[in-house]
Amino acid sequence: MQQPELAGRVALVTGAGQGIGEAVVRALIERGAKVAALDATPDGIKALETEFGAARVTAHLADVTDSAAVERVMDDVERTAGPLDILVNVAGVLHTAPVVDLTDEDWNATFAVNTTGVFNTCRAAARRMGERRAGCVVTVGSNAAGVPRTSMAAYAASKAAATMFTKCLGLELARSGIRCNVVSPGSTDTAMQRGMWTDAQAPLRVIDGDPATYRVGIPLGRIAEPSDIAEAVAFLVSDRARHITMHDLYVDGGATLRA
Repeated sequence: MQQPELAGRVALVTGAGQGIGEAVVRALIERGAKVAALDATPDGIKALETEFGAARVTAHLADVTDSAAVERVMDDVERTAGPLDILVNVAGVLHTAPVVDLTDEDWNATFAVNTTGVFNTCRAAARRMGERRAGCVVTVGSNAAGVPRTSMAAYAASKAAATMFTKCLGLELARSGIRCNVVSPGSTDTAMQRGMWTDAQAPLRVIDGDPATYRVGIPLGRIAEPSDIAEAVAFLVSDRARHITMHDLYVDGGATLRA
């Protein structure tokens, strides 16, 4: 029998307790990887560890904004599971408001998780992967990083920064054979997405478009499921994508018209 394509590989997924992060954990497990599930809250990652067993998933409670905590998790993963092969950055937060109403706290918190958190995990992983000259990184960004969105300036800017950071890291690590890519979702059925809906018609406005907020809608006519994003991540961390690096893969049903 042919082994699963990620058999024997060790992966760390941040923001693993729900939504896209949870879906990524499941996709990597299905393909044979051992997954370290990291989140700032325990319930979701503990549930994954219970469901699949600690031989396949281990829960790690940590805040990606804390670089020392990230280093401790990396050490623990490599000590107990083996050398880290795959890093997937999913942890993210969203604070919506017009720029004039954004608080210092909202701006700083957004960048702390969405940008500095990616820096912390990538730096820790790159130091380890670089010594072995092997590994891959995927950062889950957003199509908002490439197309302006009203009331999402902090989120969009933080994701744009994380996207460019990941590409620069990919350039620095390319000669070591380490690939770094970005997956940029559009509207996806997660708690974060639902938190922006104010009435029962909100999903239709997302799909059909909303001239009042300069959104063109989703040409494929559906909101993504977390598994749609996870499938793109699973491809990019596999050997099928061995010649792809510094790429930004939009998974948004055509919502940005790839502007």
